[in-house]
Amino acid sequence: MHPFEIRFEPVRAGDLPLLDSWLREPHVRKWWGDPETELGYIRDMVEGRDTTRPFIFHVDGEAVGYIQYWFIGHHQNEQWIKDYPWIGELPADTVGVDLSIGVAAKLSKGIGSTVLEAFVDRLVEEGWRNIIIDPDPANTRALRAYEKAGFKTLPSLVGKSDDCVILQYDLTERQKST
Repeated sequence: MHPFEIRFEPVRAGDLPLLDSWLREPHVRKWWGDPETELGYIRDMVEGRDTTRPFIFHVDGEAVGYIQYWFIGHHQNEQWIKDYPWIGELPADTVGVDLSIGVAAKLSKGIGSTVLEAFVDRLVEEGWRNIIIDPDPANTRALRAYEKAGFKTLPSLVGKSDDCVILQYDLTERQKST
């Protein structure tokens, strides 16, 4: 049971102004990059030009942040592997998760790890067994939250990426606790 009421809603075109405002927040922009570029990627998802699945998450009824999952197998092509060689070392049936709390006042309250746990529950129920997340190594707040949610550094990929740490959800720990 999660300490917050959490709901995930697929992103729709009408949500883009809210996402734009979050992407412009300094605590989001630091890790996500140029807001217009990032919003363009999300627009491509909403309009079906990208297979990534985007969601807004609500905590206790309030829209608080953004979460998405993307299909590693869809990115195991020459261009992506050239830029991110580690992608080629993962099973094709892996999904990657990205998360950001858009509302600055909600940072450091346990929301990130709790939302991620709930989202992983949903992915596991859908049949996904290989779930990764790849934060910037300097994003220590995110690393702590992701580890708290059950993700562990993937030893086979340590040192294979300069711009991220690849963590995998530890399904064996989950199975022990159920």
